Amino acid sequence: MSVTKRSLQRGLGTFGSLIVIVLAGVAAYYIYLNVTGEGAAPTCKSELEKCMQRCRKTSTDNAAAQACQKSCQREAYLCEGMKQ
Repeated sequence: MSVTKRSLQRGLGTFGSLIVIVLAGVAAYYIYLNVTGEGAAPTCKSELEKCMQRCRKTSTDNAAAQACQKSCQREAYLCEGMKQ
């Protein structure tokens, strides 16, 4: 009878430890999303910044870059208008 009690009182065991590690990983992931803001919906300003970066990377011609930036500004203006 004492052998059975000892085996039941060992602690978490392998499976329990695995569950604790998985739960800690999930919690760390959600904390990371909240700290970095990646889980949040994009704002008009962040979309404008992404669009401008895309214009700088893809446009080698000055006129094309300016047209792309104007397009980004138009989209940002429309985005702000939709929020109000």
